[in-house]
Amino acid sequence: MMNIAIWILAGGALGWAGYMFLGLNEERGRMVSVIIGAAGAVLGGQMIAPMFGAAAAVPGEFSKAVLFFVIAAAAACVVAANLVYQRWGV
Repeated sequence: MMNIAIWILAGGALGWAGYMFLGLNEERGRMVSVIIGAAGAVLGGQMIAPMFGAAAAVPGEFSKAVLFFVIAAAAACVVAANLVYQRWGV
C-alpha cells in the first residue's frame, strides 16, 4: 500500500512540474495536470512495470525499477494529455 502512495506522489509531482516548468496542460489547470500524472503513475506501477518483469522480489517492497516505470508512464500521460488537448481541444 505504501508503494502506491509513493507512486501517486511521484506522478503528482511530475504532473505539477510539467505544469509549472514546461507549461504542459496550462489551459486545463494545475490540478488536472497533477491528477493526470498520478493516474499515469498508478497505471505504470500496476500494469506496465509487471509486464517488463520489474516487480519487486518480495511483494510490498520498494523497487527502484518499478519507480522508473512509474515516472516514465506519468510523464508519457502528461505529455499525451497535452498533445490531445492541443490537437482536439478535449
